[in-house]
Amino acid sequence: MRAANFRAPRPFRTLALVSALVVPAGLTACSYNESLGRQQVLLVDPSALSQQGAQAWSQMKQTSKVSTDAAANARLRRIGGQIVGASGLGGQAWEYAVFEDSSINAFVLPGGKVGVTSGMMAFVANDDELAAVLGHEVAHVMANHAAERYSQSALAQVGAGIVGVATQNAEGGVAQALGRYAGPALQVAVLMPHSRQHELEADRIGLDLMVRAGFSAKQGVNLWRRMAARGGASTPAILSTHPSDAARVQQLDAYIAARGYS
Repeated sequence: MRAANFRAPRPFRTLALVSALVVPAGLTACSYNESLGRQQVLLVDPSALSQQGAQAWSQMKQTSKVSTDAAANARLRRIGGQIVGASGLGGQAWEYAVFEDSSINAFVLPGGKVGVTSGMMAFVANDDELAAVLGHEVAHVMANHAAERYSQSALAQVGAGIVGVATQNAEGGVAQALGRYAGPALQVAVLMPHSRQHELEADRIGLDLMVRAGFSAKQGVNLWRRMAARGGASTPAILSTHPSDAARVQQLDAYIAARGYS
C-alpha cells in the first residue's frame, strides 16, 4: 500500500535540501523513535508536512471521485477511530475517505488523512482485515515515516550532486556514465530499501495497534496471504519500494508467534 510516498511541492523540497546541507549529521537531525526502537534522521519536523498533506488531500477529493457509499465510509471511520484510539494519536484530527477506484490500495498523508479505495473495501473479508490495513497506515504516522523518507530523499539528492562535482574532471565517457546512473543507483541502493523497511515496520506496528483495538492479528494477516495468492507478475524485490506479499506474510507470521498474538 502506497503509504509514505507523499511528495511535497517544490518549495518544500528545496527547504529540505537546504536543511540537508546545513544540518550537521548526528547533531540536531537525529532523534530516537520509541515506536520503532531506533534512531531516525529527520531534517524536517513531521508536523511541518501536515499543511502539505492537507493541500494534497483537498486536491485529491476534487480530482478523484469520493464514494457515496455511506455504509462503507461509516465502516472506515469506525474502524479507523478504533485504531487511532489504540495509537495514542487521537489528539489530532483524522479524516477518512473511500475513493472510487477498483485497485486494491490504501494510503496515508501527513496530517492524518487516510484514503482507502473501493477496491480495497471490497477485497477485505472482514473487519479484522480492514483493521490490518488501517493499522498499517496509522503506523506510518507513528513512525514518522513520511518525514524520514523525505529526509532520505534530500540527502540522496545531495549525494548525487557530490558525485556530479567529483566527476567533472573525469574523462568524458566515465563522467557521462556516472552522471547518468548516480541518481538511479542511489535510489535503488538507498531510498528503495529504506522504503521496504518502512513498510515492514508499519506492518509490525500495525499488528500491535489492531490487537490493542481488539482485533485478531492472525485474521488480519490473512489479507496479505490472500494478496500473495492472487499471483501475477510483480516487480523484482530489489527494485520495489514495497516488499513482496510472500515476504510480508513470512515476517508477520514470525512476529505474531513471537508476540503470542491470536
